Amino acid sequence: MTASTEPTENRKTRKGRGSRRTVAVLACGSLAAAGVAGAAAGPLAARPAQASSHREAPQISGQPEYDTTDVYAFQSPDKPDTTTLTVNWWPFAEPAGGPNFYKFATDAQYDVHVDSDGDGQGDLVYRWTFKDNYRSGDTFLYNTGQVTSLDDKDLNYYQTYDIDLLRLKDQKVVSSTKIADDLTAAPSNVGKASMPDYQKLRDQAVRPVAGGGSAFAGQADDPFFLDLRAFDLLYGGDLSEVGRDTLKGYNVQSVALQVPTKELRQSAQQPVIGVWSTTQRKNASGGWSQVSRLGNPLVNELVVPVKDKDRFNASAPWNDAQFLKYVTDPELARLIEKIYGIKAPALPRKDLIAVFLTGVAKLNQPPNVRPAEALRLNTAIPPTAQPKRLGVLDGDNAGYPNGRRLTDDVVDISLQVVQGELVGQKNDLGDAVDANDQPFGKTFPYLALPASGSRGPVAKKGGGDSTGGSGQGAVNQSAGLRTGLRPQDSATGDGSDTLLIASASAGAFGLVLVGTGLLWLRSNRRAKAGR
Repeated sequence: MTASTEPTENRKTRKGRGSRRTVAVLACGSLAAAGVAGAAAGPLAARPAQASSHREAPQISGQPEYDTTDVYAFQSPDKPDTTTLTVNWWPFAEPAGGPNFYKFATDAQYDVHVDSDGDGQGDLVYRWTFKDNYRSGDTFLYNTGQVTSLDDKDLNYYQTYDIDLLRLKDQKVVSSTKIADDLTAAPSNVGKASMPDYQKLRDQAVRPVAGGGSAFAGQADDPFFLDLRAFDLLYGGDLSEVGRDTLKGYNVQSVALQVPTKELRQSAQQPVIGVWSTTQRKNASGGWSQVSRLGNPLVNELVVPVKDKDRFNASAPWNDAQFLKYVTDPELARLIEKIYGIKAPALPRKDLIAVFLTGVAKLNQPPNVRPAEALRLNTAIPPTAQPKRLGVLDGDNAGYPNGRRLTDDVVDISLQVVQGELVGQKNDLGDAVDANDQPFGKTFPYLALPASGSRGPVAKKGGGDSTGGSGQGAVNQSAGLRTGLRPQDSATGDGSDTLLIASASAGAFGLVLVGTGLLWLRSNRRAKAGR
């Protein structure tokens, strides 16, 4: 594959064949792409299962504060001479998860690695470390009143952080510079009563860093969009479970850094960089253990088998040859072909190795590249005014797999590439989720605001407000239970009497059960005494 692609007009024509893009094809494509693209250890891995890297390995699945979910690297659309690096942690964060809301771990090193010469080793490492702060330990509250600024005394709990820039040579640190010192992270979005103007808090959390550029850390809406229900017997077993953004309404913990591009790349003549993240956790001996790693999406969860998943998270890109067999002969591609009869391209998948491990020739492949799993970005390609969700496949070379923007539909891109787009097997596969449920910002950090812990009245007839997400289903279910007990008064729409009746009924029933139990116990004792 080269930087040139099929004309956009032709792709639009193919994309318009709606009758062919059926739910069955979408689902099958999603599954096939998940296996092959993911197996390519690369950015075009499909995401039908657990998002980019949400709970992907046995050990990290129980450590959400250290679990990297997604990595993004792109030329800043409003500042094209800068590059934005964004990494997220803590998958599936329910907004109303108080009283201890979401945070970064204080015994962790959150690192973003930048390889500027293509050898698979980091030349720069940006490291975030966090600290907890409490204004009072005499309350259980996250905030003791309405929070109107990051330094508001009513924000009882908050985190501060440092960013250190490490320069390396042969994986040894040769210098360390603190580019951010004691900055305040944006808090969790507790709710409208506690934080009536969360946008103001977000804006205050964007701060300048030494050497030029800006930094942000805090909560954000999960920017990844896809249908995750592949694990329910491959989309329900009958292809009925597709087309819903199952990350809608969940938040993540995000860091974002915008720096002058010239600080990242080797030179104007060699503008390609490789980017990946790692998370190290302090171990019992006081040292550091790497527990999470992510560059391109979906590699560990859908490429690497269970026996090697934790090893992958603890490994480094320059040692990725050990996982090559999972790339050249992906398991899931074989499963899809067996179950649905969608034939995958012939093995070994050299096309996927080029795309996912080395970068694409004449697009984002550095000279003398060492195959390694990293998100590769050609910083010489300027951002586009009208990004296309299919990126390079639709003629937009500023998009995925050349880096990754927030708006890139990496699922559909992955599906089409995995099913042979690069070897002449044209297709229009996708998962029927084409955009994030919340709009992204026009300026740094570009991430959508996190979903609020309060999403409107829950006593409305028919359910809660329209923000959706994990909370909405609970609200609707609750409303349905209330309706089942007693219809709400049509004049007032107030369901509080129903709740009281339900509570009273439950309480009375409980008393009856307790009384019955006591009578049985007493009778049993008398019977024994009479023996």
